[in-house]
Amino acid sequence: MRGILFLCVANSARSQMAEGIARSLAPVDTKIWSAGSRPTSVRPEAITVLKEIGIDISGHRAKAVTEIPAAEVDTVITLCGEEECPVFLGKATRLHWGLPDPAAVDGSEAERLDAFRKVRDELHRRISDFFA
Repeated sequence: MRGILFLCVANSARSQMAEGIARSLAPVDTKIWSAGSRPTSVRPEAITVLKEIGIDISGHRAKAVTEIPAAEVDTVITLCGEEECPVFLGKATRLHWGLPDPAAVDGSEAERLDAFRKVRDELHRRISDFFA
């Protein structure tokens, strides 16, 4: 495996968390990226819930899919749930892990963080299995 791209729309929550988790679990020679079709900014809740498990993504920024070196990507994992997923035009194996967008949850700070934790834990489980 040369490189894995986690892809969603805003590159603000799911894909950012996936990138951070994958970087902590991937073999040393594997490159990991995340990107979106309409990048915004990294959600503070994503930073908070990853910090809870010892992963720091505070230096991450949202990136457009056009910023990723397509020739180095051999696996694309889309994470969109309810929304339409962006397309990656490079040659790569494609997987789809449809997960709910925790950034779409309204409510108290505790309710929002809980939604981010649920997605974080599911991503951690899937990425651990992926690299096993």
